[in-house]
Amino acid sequence: MLDITKEYLQKKYKINSKTIGLYDIAIKDVQSEFEKLDEVREYNQLKVLTALQDERISESHFTNSSGYGYGDIGRDSLDKVYARIFNCESALVRPHFVNGTHAIGAALFGNLRPNDTMLSVCGTPYDTLHNIIGITNKKDIGSLKDFGVKYKQLELNNSKVDIDLMKKTMISDKSIKLVHIQRSTGYGWRKALLISEIEEIIKAAKSINPNVICFVDNCYGEFIETTEPTDVGADLVAGSLIKNIGGGIAPTGGYIAGKEEYVVQASYRLTIPGIGGECGSTFGVMRSLFQGLFLAPHVTMEALKGAIFCARIMELAGFDVLPKYTDKRSDIIQAIKFGNKEMLINFIKGIQAGSPIDSFAQCEPWDMPGYEDKVIMAAGAFIQGASIELSADAPIREPYIAYLQGGLTFDHAKIGILIALSKVI
Repeated sequence: MLDITKEYLQKKYKINSKTIGLYDIAIKDVQSEFEKLDEVREYNQLKVLTALQDERISESHFTNSSGYGYGDIGRDSLDKVYARIFNCESALVRPHFVNGTHAIGAALFGNLRPNDTMLSVCGTPYDTLHNIIGITNKKDIGSLKDFGVKYKQLELNNSKVDIDLMKKTMISDKSIKLVHIQRSTGYGWRKALLISEIEEIIKAAKSINPNVICFVDNCYGEFIETTEPTDVGADLVAGSLIKNIGGGIAPTGGYIAGKEEYVVQASYRLTIPGIGGECGSTFGVMRSLFQGLFLAPHVTMEALKGAIFCARIMELAGFDVLPKYTDKRSDIIQAIKFGNKEMLINFIKGIQAGSPIDSFAQCEPWDMPGYEDKVIMAAGAFIQGASIELSADAPIREPYIAYLQGGLTFDHAKIGILIALSKVI
């Protein structure tokens, strides 16, 4: 960082000299880790490029359909591009998914039936899935439980999936139809599951029941490694277009990918049985969805650099972090344990202050829909709620852990982190 840049940061944002000193150490420490990311980015960029070329994408695919949306070649071709990237039979990529949770919900509701059992092997799923599953106190909201789908949950063993317990559970309960694997951490204190770990879980589950559906919540994980869960046997994955795979350009939407029979069933929950993915006008967003996908391998690595830098500088500042900056990663999320409510809130507010949009806003904890605790979120983004842009959020509960993610450019990510850290120390 140029001296003039440091001077500007100190003058404009009141970043203290201690934070600048920690920056100088951290930025040197992470350089060797950054070099590893370049190879992953290059391979995934090649994978996306060839998928677009193999589907012969042209200007004519940037469609603007209306009404029913029959024959929208852009929409249908984007599905095929995603299927190539995920090395699977089929995909459903739509702006009609309001978020990643919606896409996950469609996948679950589409493929589970009364008296089936869903088995979560990663402990309690992300908060917004609780209402979908029916593990809250809310009644008659149309959850899986309301429709007669049963649920079982296995706790992690030393932050790892207990594969032996999973196998025993599947042997004793023949009603288990779907194994739910959450790749990212959610609001937990563990590292994201590596693709190699997901492969081991899937192989073990299939050894007990070859027909069990292995579903992976892939949010925050796309393009972090050179393979995706569908490359190692996942039957179905789902995620959000305003996270990694949208490249910071997709204005909304989500995706489901995997075996055709399961994707079709999910499409019937997005629309209705018999229509599925055949309808749905795309409101002129196809160019953004294609271009965002093309940029996604690069943007994802920029966000990952921000997470690695955050891990190192926060560790130097005396905070417990997960993952460590040298750990192999499988998502873009960085967790920082503050152990103090005031510090947590100040950090989140600092990320907001470092945002390009609404930097003047003071984010406060609130009862956000879908969450059981008050949540504070910093999201000064060009696209509302886009967590591939620099953002941070936290449930207001002990031990007061902040979850940082995103950054369209590493330069912005590190500036935002410096502002946030300076507000804490």
